[in-house]
Amino acid sequence: MFSPERLFATALAAALLVCPAHAAEFGRPATAQEIRLWDIDVRPDGKGLPEGSGTAALGRELFAENCAACHGEGGQGGIKDRLVGGQGTLASGNPVKTVGSFWPYATTLFDYIHRAMPYQAPGSLSVDDYYALSAYILSLNGILPPDGRLDQASLPKVRMPNRDGFVPVPEFSRVRAPK
Repeated sequence: MFSPERLFATALAAALLVCPAHAAEFGRPATAQEIRLWDIDVRPDGKGLPEGSGTAALGRELFAENCAACHGEGGQGGIKDRLVGGQGTLASGNPVKTVGSFWPYATTLFDYIHRAMPYQAPGSLSVDDYYALSAYILSLNGILPPDGRLDQASLPKVRMPNRDGFVPVPEFSRVRAPK
């Protein structure tokens, strides 16, 4: 038995096969502006970081309003991932993976929270707010001073404690042809 969704998809596919000239009428190419709205990825080297800036002091306020409910006050003790501490534990029998112990690039911290946080409303804050939150989280981990400020130029220069902790495995770094 066909579900209504499957029946519709089958009918649409059949119609497009019968009338291929009409297939070109579905959709349109995205405009440059539409592509820019979705092209928000940030690379480890900082390529893709937007213009803006934020301070750890502002980040502290934003964290209390938008993040502490899940990550706990000061980035510890919440119902979601711990963000602070764990330095020196990765090689132990009880590693604590946090921004300060595990994360290799500060730019990808910005990228992640810009795309996915706050949990209930991803992308709802301004670019300056995301820089401020990144600065605050880095300051909680002792990577940036409490009065630290981040922007497009300074964020890629932040050296994370685990920057060299990720070693490429040769057999996974080669592109393999499909068999």
